[in-house]
Amino acid sequence: MNDLRQLRHFVALAEYGHFARAAEAVNLSQPALSRSIQALESSLGCSLLDRGPRQISLTAHGRLVLEHARRLLDGSRALRSAVTQLDNLDSGELRLGAGPYPAARLVPRALGRFASNHPGVQVQLSIENWHSLRQRLLDDALELFVADVREFDGDPLLDIIPLRRHPGTLFCRPGHPLLGRGPLAISELADYALAGTQLPAEVARAIGELSGSAKSLGIECDNFMVLKALVAESDVISMAPWDVVADDVANGRLAVLEPLRGTRTSSAYGVVSHAARSLSPAARAMRELLLEEDRDFPAV
Repeated sequence: MNDLRQLRHFVALAEYGHFARAAEAVNLSQPALSRSIQALESSLGCSLLDRGPRQISLTAHGRLVLEHARRLLDGSRALRSAVTQLDNLDSGELRLGAGPYPAARLVPRALGRFASNHPGVQVQLSIENWHSLRQRLLDDALELFVADVREFDGDPLLDIIPLRRHPGTLFCRPGHPLLGRGPLAISELADYALAGTQLPAEVARAIGELSGSAKSLGIECDNFMVLKALVAESDVISMAPWDVVADDVANGRLAVLEPLRGTRTSSAYGVVSHAARSLSPAARAMRELLLEEDRDFPAV
């Protein structure tokens, strides 16, 4: 079986695309790195690299090996972390994922408490859409994530704990021309750019069914903090679950428009883990804090 060190060297080379930079990153001399890659190629019986004069590229075999190498290295790191945490939570790591909306309120609050309780645990937080998070979880690059789960219904690979639902809102800057008009028709949004994160199919259908011609997103961005800043400084309109804009509305930084006539949407967050994996002590502790923060949010 290949040495994990060789796989680590190969992943570094693939990521840097250059022997000298990769060698520096893994604290090897360039000849030593070259010998490690050659040994890996010899053990696998295939060529992993196309070596150019200035940089390298991966062969088809190389791309396949890279995919599996990353998975093996993530699994090795998870194993070391789980063993380290077996008796206590003074060290180790937690690889956590979050969708854009949970990352705006729920996750930071739970993570702040986790860091106070377990300062020795290193946390890596990835903020991505739900499709990417699912794949990273199945690849063992994440141990736990919080995101919209309505498209995961019935997925046998996932263990999902649903969280409270929050009504969907349209929000804008204070003083926006549409404020105070009462329930809106989608035609009234035509003069304003609509921004948001990637929409779950259920939400996109709800908007599209209003009049037979949906107002599509003019600006799509999975960074919700950027979306809030954009809305606060312009006439752009956005949509989000109530929980992530509640504080900004209360403080006068944002305002809520009346709902679109004929539709009601809501969040569908869930805490997701791999159905076939046991959670590490750190992940179990984080999951409990997420559930507590979810329960403590005031009802609308």
